[in-house]
Amino acid sequence: MPDFGLCGLTHEKTLQPVDWARWAEDAGFESIFIGEHSHIPTSRESPFPLGGELPYYYSHFFDPFVGLAAAAAVTERVKLGTGVVLVPEHNPIHLAKQAACLDFASEGRLLLGIGAGWNAEEMADHGVAFADRWKVTREAVLAMREIWTKEEAEYHGKFVDFAPLWCYPKPIQAGGPPVLMGAGSKFVPKRVAEYCDGWLPLDGMGDLGEGLAAIREECEKIERPFDEIQLSVMVFADVENPEKTVQRIGELDEQGFARILFMVDPELDRDGQYELLEKFKDLAAKFA
Repeated sequence: MPDFGLCGLTHEKTLQPVDWARWAEDAGFESIFIGEHSHIPTSRESPFPLGGELPYYYSHFFDPFVGLAAAAAVTERVKLGTGVVLVPEHNPIHLAKQAACLDFASEGRLLLGIGAGWNAEEMADHGVAFADRWKVTREAVLAMREIWTKEEAEYHGKFVDFAPLWCYPKPIQAGGPPVLMGAGSKFVPKRVAEYCDGWLPLDGMGDLGEGLAAIREECEKIERPFDEIQLSVMVFADVENPEKTVQRIGELDEQGFARILFMVDPELDRDGQYELLEKFKDLAAKFA
């Protein structure tokens, strides 16, 4: 049976991360994942990846680390995930410390979902060229692993470069929090195999079976056990057609996805989201 969690974004009109976390823990859900956009430039050209106009709430995202820290303070078991943190928009030393502190404070419950972002204008405001975003992401993750695991850490790359340093606390989880790649392009399998602990795709954005096969192939090339890869997937559940959703979850489970994350509709108000969460609970109960 897969573990079930929640994923999406929170803003001033929705349930807050503390609400998600309390509900998830009481309902027996495994995790909550919260996304990130630092801001949205008013003058923008990047097309919205899901098509159509960019929804208004994309400029209202709650900061995931602040939200998850608050959630950690009121829970004991539920895992706390970024879904996803936009790595090129962070200083890697600062991001490593944020992640380590949250993992330490939550007693080892952080799951670090990562991405490189799609909004070129947003990225430019952080001083990163769109063409360099994945190169920056790779170096940042490798550098963070050095910080998490070494008493004296150093890293020397093209985009991330620092001399030996001390940075504490270290994460509770050995090796640092699991890094889950939240992307689905043809380049993802190699990236997952090289520097991530898992894959976190969005169901419906590409063939997941092909993606799994490609990740397995890339793991074989570097002699890494494929079984090490944590498989999570974000799902838009059709709560009005539960039989269809249950069938799809069963298919994902058979493919090896051990964590199913229900996407919470950010256009619903607090009461509407609570009603939706109860429907998610009913769906998960069918796999008990």
